[in-house]
Amino acid sequence: MPNAKSKRLETYELTLRNIQGEDIGKLHQLSVGVGWPHRPDDWRLLLKLGQGFAACDKIGRVVGSAMWFPMGEDFATAGMVITSPLLQSQGGGRWLMDQVQEQCRDRRLQVNAPKAAYRLYDTLGFKPVAVVHQHQGWAVDPGEIPVPPNSTVRALKKADLEDIFRLDRAAFGVDRREILTELLVQSESKVLERDGQIVGFALCRRFGRGHVVGPVVAQDSADAITLTAPFVAQHAESFLRVDTAWGDSEYSNFLCRCGMPEFDQVTTMAADPRPAVYSEVHTFALASHTLG
Repeated sequence: MPNAKSKRLETYELTLRNIQGEDIGKLHQLSVGVGWPHRPDDWRLLLKLGQGFAACDKIGRVVGSAMWFPMGEDFATAGMVITSPLLQSQGGGRWLMDQVQEQCRDRRLQVNAPKAAYRLYDTLGFKPVAVVHQHQGWAVDPGEIPVPPNSTVRALKKADLEDIFRLDRAAFGVDRREILTELLVQSESKVLERDGQIVGFALCRRFGRGHVVGPVVAQDSADAITLTAPFVAQHAESFLRVDTAWGDSEYSNFLCRCGMPEFDQVTTMAADPRPAVYSEVHTFALASHTLG
């Protein structure tokens, strides 16, 4: 994309340019304005992992944003599609997503669509593939959680990295090595080891009003609970969030018992849906709505 584009939306003239590090303050104001919890540091992390656009008005205010995050050779997620109410009313969200789709035309593109944006993504050709349940609240210590037989929960070691990358790729379907590497720098981490093999992992990092647990990759709900419980206990009486596509499951019931009822839902939508591939491990908690 050229360094800047201009467009008039009815009577609203905008300049579209690449997001830059010095935009963090303005982007934070934009997300606060629509009630999103992202801190400036959350924006900084996203700018390390992806790229995108800032839509600016005549006096330089950022009134819209959109980002995309490459994963592997032919896949990307889109996110942080935010518009001011005036820009949204004049088709700004579609204009921003048009730019993302243009840059990602050689990649399969996936989004997690809030309810208010579902119709936009539907008109752009995205199809629903899953529902993500946003659980959050003031965490309650779960007490002692039995560890599955022949299993141990421990801190992640450097020697575990290739196993973590392999498990995540099996669960998520694409290689997120670069994203996980950055998340690991900013996260506490646990692995589940069984009979000498790593069979699951979980990360927890600062985000928004408190902390977020994710991704959590495990074979089943019992393993996912085992991996999540230490972080819930650690952050008891603090604000904690977990995003999971496993609604009405043993895992989601555990989150509710731990003071994190379902707060909202988003719909995972893909421009080119692919059939699910069998895997022995699954993503029980997302890294974020933006990163999947």
